[in-house]
Amino acid sequence: MEKRKDGRDSKQLRPIIIERNVLEHAEGSALIRVGKTHVLCAATVEERIPPFLKDKSQGWVTAEYSMLPRATLERTHRERKGLGGRTMEIQRLVGRSLRAVVDMRRMGERTITLDCDVIQADGGTRCASITGAYIALYDALRWLVNKEKIAKMPIIDQVAAISVGVIGGKPVIDLDYSEDSGADVDMNVVMTGAGKFVELQGTAEAEPFDETQMNTMISLAKDGLSDVFLEQRRALGIA
Repeated sequence: MEKRKDGRDSKQLRPIIIERNVLEHAEGSALIRVGKTHVLCAATVEERIPPFLKDKSQGWVTAEYSMLPRATLERTHRERKGLGGRTMEIQRLVGRSLRAVVDMRRMGERTITLDCDVIQADGGTRCASITGAYIALYDALRWLVNKEKIAKMPIIDQVAAISVGVIGGKPVIDLDYSEDSGADVDMNVVMTGAGKFVELQGTAEAEPFDETQMNTMISLAKDGLSDVFLEQRRALGIA
């Protein structure tokens, strides 16, 4: 495969920049830039739990996702009359991904909500949201420890996500919008630092893909995510 339009090879990630504590009032916050995709992630701690967790002596982690109207090439309308199916799917995915690496019993009966707002979109917004929200969540939980509201960090592992796909018959990683919109196959891989999968979302947009191609994409994602996990640790100062 020839070089991609931005000069990357098939195994190369876009540059990742993570800034912490970008919001004054949030208990945890992060601005993540993955190439031209920028997502602002904010964590809010509330001393309440959903009704279905009553008397279960545990907390809850959830997420909301939105895209600013001019995050895209053409203005998108705000979802004032209810969330669209794509938005609901993504915010549920972000919540599931974060809950996979938190011991909710150590949190006490409180909720942490992660707001993921896409400032600029160029593909991979859900993956960037998961990766950045982990940083905001980590800092919110550290805030609880520092305030002596909980005794121990409830984080049990890292979590991050990356996109992979097949373009022109060749597997590639970290698709931008132009690649994603024309890919033969696109897949989002959510994985923990220990190498366990939280979710695999793979769709054949053109020709169906076989097991060999799927395994190649997953292997490519695992290699790329090792670099993403390193960037998370560097951002948190624990590399």
